[in-house]
Amino acid sequence: MSRRWIGRFLEAHAAELDAAFNTQLAYGRDLKDFHDWLERKGRGFDTASRADIEAYLVHCDAQGLAAATRARRLASIRQLYRFAFEEGLRADNPAIRLKGPGKPKTLPKSLTEAEVTGLLDAARRHGRSESERVRATAMMELLYATGLRVSELVTLPVAAARGDPQVLLVRGKGSKERLVPLSRPARDALDAWLTARDAAETEAQARGTRPSPYLFPSRSKSGHVTRQAFFAMVKTLAVDSGIDPANVTPHTLRHAFATHLLEHGADLRAIQILLGHADLSTTEIYTHVVETRLKDLVLNHHPLADRDSR
Repeated sequence: MSRRWIGRFLEAHAAELDAAFNTQLAYGRDLKDFHDWLERKGRGFDTASRADIEAYLVHCDAQGLAAATRARRLASIRQLYRFAFEEGLRADNPAIRLKGPGKPKTLPKSLTEAEVTGLLDAARRHGRSESERVRATAMMELLYATGLRVSELVTLPVAAARGDPQVLLVRGKGSKERLVPLSRPARDALDAWLTARDAAETEAQARGTRPSPYLFPSRSKSGHVTRQAFFAMVKTLAVDSGIDPANVTPHTLRHAFATHLLEHGADLRAIQILLGHADLSTTEIYTHVVETRLKDLVLNHHPLADRDSR
């Protein structure tokens, strides 16, 4: 019976907070794991105590799960019991005062401007056809020019790109909309892709295929290029440009976008708006990235640097 709580919670969470699909999947996986663990102990969501939740977190730690993963699982459990208490499924909230492991504060990985240039050059050579090369170039130029999340990039509607736009209207987390300006290279790459895309769409419609609403359509179930396919392409571009693929993901380019803007004097508040961060403290991490780079620059290249301190 208590397993039904997961479905009810996810439905309410999606309706009230308009949570992203991937967030819903993560909550579902976390809560199913907790449910199955409770079931093996002869317990359920409705009977679990604070001690049970603490024992589950100890179990997660013993499994070798990262602190960030354990923190996320506790957050899922907290959300579930808050919902259960508010809905009258339980008269108490056993998770209300629990503290989990803090997420380690690590600086986001970024790329140098030269490395990004290498990736963009590799995109122009990527693919077996001219259409594939134009699409790869457009996706990479857009990602670096706007700092979009990969999910925002692959789900862009084609209508947003019509008419040589100066800015793109992007729907981000929680369906919040924001405007991001387009650079001239990104607009040129987008225009070239639209020409190739529209030609392919015209041929497809002649064969009876319905037109796609997406800027980057594909034959996938979703109807657009998937996050996984784009992730794999970025890894290939990294290899082709001589960069360790372990250091490059679509999100790395988002970090590079923010870091390079800051290095060239952009205002932190402006970067927050462009990235779609709800809290400025999330954006402030990039100031530490720039500080670290400047420190390394001085220590390694200044003629009066103390070589023994390196």
